[in-house]
Amino acid sequence: MKLKDLIAGVDCKEVRGTTEMAVGSVHFDSRKVGHGDLFVAQRGVSADGHVYIGKAIKAGAVAVVCEELPEELDARVCYIVVGDSSAALGKIASCYYGEPSRQMILVGVTGTNGKTTTATLLYELVRLMGKKAGLLSTVCNYIDEERCPSTHTTPDALEINSFMRRMVDAGCEYCFMEVSSHAVHQKRIAGLDFDGAVFSNITHDHLDYHKTFRAYIEAKKAFFDGLKKEAFALTNLDDKNGMVMLQNTVARKYTYSCRTLADFNCKPVEKHLDGTLLALDGCEVWTKFTGDFNAYNLLAVYASACLMGLEKEEVLRCMSLLVPVSGRFETLMSPEGIVAVVDYAHTPDALENVLTTIQGLKGKNNKVITVVGAGGDRDKTKRPEMADAACRYSDRIILTSDNPRSEEPGAIIADMQAGVKDEYRKNVLSITDRKEAIRTALMMAAKGDIVLIAGKGHENYQEIKGVKHHFDDKEVVKEIFNM
Repeated sequence: MKLKDLIAGVDCKEVRGTTEMAVGSVHFDSRKVGHGDLFVAQRGVSADGHVYIGKAIKAGAVAVVCEELPEELDARVCYIVVGDSSAALGKIASCYYGEPSRQMILVGVTGTNGKTTTATLLYELVRLMGKKAGLLSTVCNYIDEERCPSTHTTPDALEINSFMRRMVDAGCEYCFMEVSSHAVHQKRIAGLDFDGAVFSNITHDHLDYHKTFRAYIEAKKAFFDGLKKEAFALTNLDDKNGMVMLQNTVARKYTYSCRTLADFNCKPVEKHLDGTLLALDGCEVWTKFTGDFNAYNLLAVYASACLMGLEKEEVLRCMSLLVPVSGRFETLMSPEGIVAVVDYAHTPDALENVLTTIQGLKGKNNKVITVVGAGGDRDKTKRPEMADAACRYSDRIILTSDNPRSEEPGAIIADMQAGVKDEYRKNVLSITDRKEAIRTALMMAAKGDIVLIAGKGHENYQEIKGVKHHFDDKEVVKEIFNM
């Protein structure tokens, strides 16, 4: 592809050199550059790509996109100066892969909690209706039926468009993706043509990156601000910041609610450990999901499906066939009648949502025992809040390791202990070894008790000092239960 065609949609400040040359591949990592490639110098969180322009040229780059020209220019290279290299990369990546997002119905889901469940269930729903679809999510990426491992909630711009190209080539009509606040802020979704956006909720998370809650909200809102007028913007009316998302969007605006009148409504009719009977816009549907938080997720799925023009009766029929996402309120029962719940809850709000659901389902004389940790090298301010939430809704609590990463597990647990009020201290244990913590919790439990193992959900590893070790909460529970 010619360079001039690749940068046609980019707002260029200055061009030094000819754009008539052919470009082989596009890269933002100088280590991947080969002869005839285009290198995009991004200013990242931990590194500045401008430092590697010389290395990219030595490797064979014939063109460079940058925000600032290097001191020495190579006469053989075309330099394109832009205001934002990350935004330019998104547009270039889309063009390079033939603008695949324009060839499918693309819906993005954003919010602190519920992104994975909502996006995955939308993917499963349309497939149950006989349509081909793709998925980009925290748990896994799918190109129709092909499963592709996931490393980030939202991949980089080149990877996103590469996946979408493969989806289009595989005949996919739809693509559903999680849109993280990091991805919006870092312009990873620049150049994508969204047909719909869904907002689930926003609570305390990622302040290690965004620094303030306002900045976190603004990152989510920017996703809606960038929608086209033909797209739909769907927001949770019951979240206090839900309507903020719609303030400046030109897209078609819709709301959903489980509490008050909205464009789409839902109400739990019956609640059980193995499912919930929901009234969705007046129609009763039995679902295999537990908890009010899942009622919101299912309502968002239903509303999105309707806004995509899918037939309501068929949508309702297929919703009764949907199953929970891996690591999201997954229940396992021992032969003795002890219930273990494995859930990804890793924010104070998510933990409270799961625990209030469990409190509403447990027997009058049964206990709730919670095993919970917090990730290292992440937002430290939420650690005491998570411990506080666990204490308020549990009879016994075991604080343990999650993914300590480069931090000492004991230091993370100490941060959590700061959120334990004096009245709850007698109920709290600290066990650094996560497997031993799970074993202890299950040994404490009696018939009818519910043990929540929170924080990791679908993850099958623990990251310690930069090394990932195999660890799966569900496997540990099954081993202890002799399942």
